[in-house]
Order: sequence, then C-alpha cells, then structure tokens
Amino acid sequence: MATSTRRSTIPILLILLGFLFVLGAVLIFFFLQNNVNTPAIETTIQSGQLTGIPRITLVEAKAAFDSQEAVFVDVRDAASYAEDHIPGSLSIPLTELEARMDELKPEDWVITYCT
Repeated sequence: MATSTRRSTIPILLILLGFLFVLGAVLIFFFLQNNVNTPAIETTIQSGQLTGIPRITLVEAKAAFDSQEAVFVDVRDAASYAEDHIPGSLSIPLTELEARMDELKPEDWVITYCT
C-alpha cells in the first residue's frame, strides 16, 4: 500500500515542480525584457506573495530550454542544487544573487527556479 501512495504523489510533485519552474522563468523573462533602458522591476511582498514579477508559462520555459535561448539559474542552496538540478543550470543561491549578478550577462534571458 505504501508503494501505491508514493507513486500517486509523484505526478503531484511533478506538477508542482513545473509550476515553480514556470514561475521562475516568467520572472526572469520579464525582468530582462523590462530592464533594457528601464529601471528594474519594483517588487513588494503582499500576503506572502511577490508582486511585480513577470511570469512565463511552462511551455515558454521549455521552449527556451530546448532552444538554449535562456540561462537557467537555480536559486536554491548549494546542497539542494547538488542533489538535483536542471542540466546546464547555474547555481546561484537566492541569498547570493544580488552579489553575484556580475556572473550573468544583461543581454541573456535568465530564468530562475527554486525547485
């Protein structure tokens, strides 16, 4: 019975992973699109949610991955990245992102994800 329960949670986890992937991709896409000769997107936290962060769909993120149009950045801690990550993605933990922005090219489409 435990195997059946474990198998039934895998699709749910995959859907959640896909949602978080899309969220990160959208954020980076719009940040880069709006950052060309414009000020950075102002973000605020309301009810535990970030506002002002653009999002892209999973389909758009997958297309960017397949065509290698985007740089994927895993913003989780190094241990989580070491456990599993998108092939070819960079590991820049969220707590270090601001200090390490020089590692990213402003002209690149950067898609972040956290799961």
